[in-house]
Amino acid sequence: MSIGALDAANAYGRAAGVTPFGNAAPPYAGVEQADTSGGFGALVSQLVGDAGAGLRAAETASAKQIAGKGDLIDVVTAIGAAESALDTMVAVRDRVVGAYSDIMRMQI
Repeated sequence: MSIGALDAANAYGRAAGVTPFGNAAPPYAGVEQADTSGGFGALVSQLVGDAGAGLRAAETASAKQIAGKGDLIDVVTAIGAAESALDTMVAVRDRVVGAYSDIMRMQI
């Protein structure tokens, strides 16, 4: 089974209570919210927040450009920043999944 980048972003966003459109999302039933006071949980929370903010900024810049009130350079810059944040989040997710797989293959 393969997890796509969008699936991972949605899962991380839902766990952090963030949706792509800035609305608060309810956490999964039976899943406690992660302690984001520090450590890896804070890193993931920061990545999700950055990716969400970047996506919102790109959507806003695109909407302004369509309405004729924005600059194309701003749209390209916002999309590049959103793509970079999403790529970083996906890279961290891939490393976590790889580490989990390595741990599960260890013989006890």
